[in-house]
Amino acid sequence: MKNEKLKINISSTRALAAALFLAMLLSFGVICSRANGLPDADRDGVPDADETGVYFTDPDKADTDGDGYSDWIELNSGYSPWEATDKKLEETDFDKDGLSDRQEISWRTNPTKADSDGDGFGDKEEIEAGYDPNDSAAVKLEKKIEVDLKSQTLSYYQGEYKMGHFLVSSGVRDTTPRGTFKIYNKVPKAWSSYGLWMPYWMSFTASGKMGLHELPYWPNGHREGESSLGHPASHGCVRMGRNGEAETLYNWAEVGTLVIIK
Repeated sequence: MKNEKLKINISSTRALAAALFLAMLLSFGVICSRANGLPDADRDGVPDADETGVYFTDPDKADTDGDGYSDWIELNSGYSPWEATDKKLEETDFDKDGLSDRQEISWRTNPTKADSDGDGFGDKEEIEAGYDPNDSAAVKLEKKIEVDLKSQTLSYYQGEYKMGHFLVSSGVRDTTPRGTFKIYNKVPKAWSSYGLWMPYWMSFTASGKMGLHELPYWPNGHREGESSLGHPASHGCVRMGRNGEAETLYNWAEVGTLVIIK
């Protein structure tokens, strides 16, 4: 039952109490028509500007899908406010465009419309081609890779949207350089002067001596540094795990993609 899932997925007693309290106030019409000083015509706690420009819910109807839960409660509990369903936003795709409703919210595309900008190309199709799904003009979104040496994580972005992130291993003794770089070349499997193979190699220095790559392996097949992800372990390169992350990044990034290491 959706009721039980909502109870389970609201993370704390305080959050649940707040949601129930809001629902009670809504039923008595006590909430002011402005949410936190912003217009809120249906008094559901979601400002009208967000209803029309972010979530594309009905600003005149507190419960857009009519399932008994306000838009605010559903959004904050991770459920669809557009259709009555027990599935989470990560599992639903209301407009059937190939993007989950959670991804639509992140991209600020219209979850109720497969082609948000009306240019004849679906939202997912545009994103995969590197274009802005919210602009009918052919606006390319800049790709960017960020490596955080302190947290030993790599994140990659298309425009302002984070496409993903994962643990890495940088160089021991602070040997990974900090600064702004770019992808200079890509090789599916590069050879290291240390005697190892480096899958999905992407050089981020002009000299070609340092790059992003999957965990290296010796000619006998043994992987180097598999237990060290999340900790410095390399000679300066940034190593990625071998569960598909390196291959995904390799296929996504292009020569010239910005690399920021901090």
